[in-house]
Amino acid sequence: MIGKNSSQEISLYFHIPFCTRKCSYCHFYVLPDKENSKIELLTAFKQEWEQWLPFLQNKTISTVYFGGGTPFLFGPERIASVLEFIKKDVTFASNRTEITLEANPENITLPIMKEYRDAGINRVSIGIQTLDDNLLKILGRLHQAKTASDAVIQTAEAGISNISVDLMYDLPMQTIEHWDHTLKQVRELPITHLSLYNLTIEPHTVFFKKQEILKKQLPDEETSLAMYERAIELLEEQGLKQYEISAFAKTGFHSRHNVGYWTARPFLGFGPSAFSYWEGKRFRNIANLKKYCYDLNNGLSPIDFEEKLDPQAHLRELLVIELRLREGVNLEEFQIRHGTIDTQTLDLLKALKQQNYVNIDDFIVKLSKRGILFYDSVASELI
Repeated sequence: MIGKNSSQEISLYFHIPFCTRKCSYCHFYVLPDKENSKIELLTAFKQEWEQWLPFLQNKTISTVYFGGGTPFLFGPERIASVLEFIKKDVTFASNRTEITLEANPENITLPIMKEYRDAGINRVSIGIQTLDDNLLKILGRLHQAKTASDAVIQTAEAGISNISVDLMYDLPMQTIEHWDHTLKQVRELPITHLSLYNLTIEPHTVFFKKQEILKKQLPDEETSLAMYERAIELLEEQGLKQYEISAFAKTGFHSRHNVGYWTARPFLGFGPSAFSYWEGKRFRNIANLKKYCYDLNNGLSPIDFEEKLDPQAHLRELLVIELRLREGVNLEEFQIRHGTIDTQTLDLLKALKQQNYVNIDDFIVKLSKRGILFYDSVASELI
């Protein structure tokens, strides 16, 4: 069973926005990789940490996640520096805090992965996306399929045994045969975790500008569904069990950081555009590195957006997010952690059961197979 949150456990996320080049489908806040910007960001991280330190007494750090952008470009020394000032001030989890670094295949070498291991990284998430060279070109990726496979192997050889990879489906010109090839190749790699994403065309991306052409090249709904079901079948055969709608892991290797998101563990986001969830509120830092650094240098908060939902709306949102987990939601435990669910929400759950979207047994609510395939419909009904 995936453990639920202790009120004293929190997660940390550091957004490092630098990239060699922005991918055609990417909608995150990213910037060109410049040395001066990295120096400024490290200083700002320390300043933002100092602002939060009074609120972190008696808290335990369950997970640390370096995301982006391409946080790999920040360098092992700066990552080590961030981990050092965290450890100096707060306690890490006794069962070994999960510390994840996102990386792209083209940057990975055996020597530098050893440096990251020595810096404190014990989990790496590698953006493979696909093992088809033509599809990688369409996505605007800088690596080839062989580079991706080699990167996973070199990471394992460096002594980092907890390795996750990202795969994408619903890509332009992608067929079931392409997808099968990628899945079968990935199964041969020394990975412990896999995250699955279907392509979404977001505003402010290259793909959004080309969407009229691209939409004609995307797999149809039936093919997309077949790809998703094929992934579940082939990955579970290899011991990568689906524990969340889009995540698969070997026993004991689920992403503790992501499970925190799905079970409402408080987390603090550091860096420009980073989100946080703290004491029932969501807030986000300004998506501008210069302004972010300026505010912190002048003792100001870099937060430019925050919201606190209506209590029942908040409960329904938490319920919807936790339903992503295959083990489901124990409604009794959920209400102890978050508060009493109103009659309207319970009636919605009963209606979803009648429509065969969820199963309810002894207070455990789980998505049915149909509910997994049409999770967005379940979410819209409840929220």
